[in-house]
Amino acid sequence: MSCILNIETSTEICSVAISEDGKCIYSEENREGPSHNESLGRYVDEAMSFADSHAIPLDAVAVSMGPGSYTGLRIGVSMAKGICYAINIPLIAVPTLELMAVPVLLRHDDLPEDALLCPMLDARRMEVYSALYDRSLRVVREIKADVVDANTYKDFLDLHPVYFFGNGSGKCKDVINHQNAHFIENIEPLAKYMFPLAEKRLMNGQTEDVAYFVPFYLKDFVALKPKKLL
Repeated sequence: MSCILNIETSTEICSVAISEDGKCIYSEENREGPSHNESLGRYVDEAMSFADSHAIPLDAVAVSMGPGSYTGLRIGVSMAKGICYAINIPLIAVPTLELMAVPVLLRHDDLPEDALLCPMLDARRMEVYSALYDRSLRVVREIKADVVDANTYKDFLDLHPVYFFGNGSGKCKDVINHQNAHFIENIEPLAKYMFPLAEKRLMNGQTEDVAYFVPFYLKDFVALKPKKLL
């Protein structure tokens, strides 16, 4: 087994966790908004101090790779790469939407066998970043930026119960009225749920080139003027 430092910054929540032997042994979260540049360094320092004080050597760093907040992803990946460079350990990239499916599977083991999971991240207006997975987290539909209407997921809903969750799903409730559509609340991408995905990737040798890895932004960054200047 292995010890992995997990970093998640793809949304306004900043979270850091350490997993060892398949269990989360340390976790910190900040839900006070997009302040990753202020909190992430302190959280990582505290997590690594915890590992040192318990004589736990880190085997890898796992980071959420996106899609999600452009700034959050950039800060999280930069921090993860810096640690990997400094102590010469592998970098693991975990898709944010796949990460969001982990707490659903942990909390809802009674889902139908043919259920599909559809994590959604808010991408403004009626657009979301979403993907579809089966209960084994096999990709059924790749990650896309969807402008959601009643027919966006109809082909899947006609054949399967589909469970929608994440901070983009709430605005879709009144639009997706299919009888096979189900909505799960309070699902967030957090570092403490990352370790089963990170460990699997590490065991399979799915690590990244620390020098050249970049986050999966999905869409190009568009700078906006502050509201007070408009």
